[in-house]
Amino acid sequence: MIIDKPYSQACENNKKPILEVLKRVFADKQRVLEIGSGTGQHAVYFAAMLPHLEWHTADQLEYHDAIHAWMKAYPSDNLHPPVRLRLPDDEWPQIIPHNYLGSEQPLFDAYFTANTAHIMQKAQVIHLMKQVNKYLPSNGFFCQYGPFLKNGKFSSQSNAEFHQTLVASGRGGYRDISELECWAPDLSLIEVIEMPAYNLMLVWQKMP
Repeated sequence: MIIDKPYSQACENNKKPILEVLKRVFADKQRVLEIGSGTGQHAVYFAAMLPHLEWHTADQLEYHDAIHAWMKAYPSDNLHPPVRLRLPDDEWPQIIPHNYLGSEQPLFDAYFTANTAHIMQKAQVIHLMKQVNKYLPSNGFFCQYGPFLKNGKFSSQSNAEFHQTLVASGRGGYRDISELECWAPDLSLIEVIEMPAYNLMLVWQKMP
């Protein structure tokens, strides 16, 4: 296979298991913001497979070319170009980044992020959780995929080793689920789903 765009093998490996969760959790949602769209592979796949959703992408500017390249190759009417989002510097997207008849649209009713919390610094993860806590509307969902600590423990020796590699390279490393709960007190962690390769899907809901 010839790959002419930025490519993540991890995205290719995990997209189907993640989709099965999103199909259920986002079944009655309308507008999703993907935080940290990366290469854009997840966005083009999920938008095509979840046509009832308006899928909006967001990431740092250096990733926008990749996202645009994947969107050009695999366009969907419900897939929207990326907005700039570098935490905590950029303003949090609060409305749909385009308008209808000149009017502002409601808040996103769902958020999604994959493999971001262990890459970002602790202060960035705190900002992420606090912003989702603030802007997710009542009965909205936040699906957060990746490797996490549970009660201070790694799920595998490979995860413990990867955490050390991340920290040594200047990344933030794995975050404990209990930390995330403290930083988003208005969100309820309603599901912790075991995923392939020792990853988890955390399903958060903003209670009324």
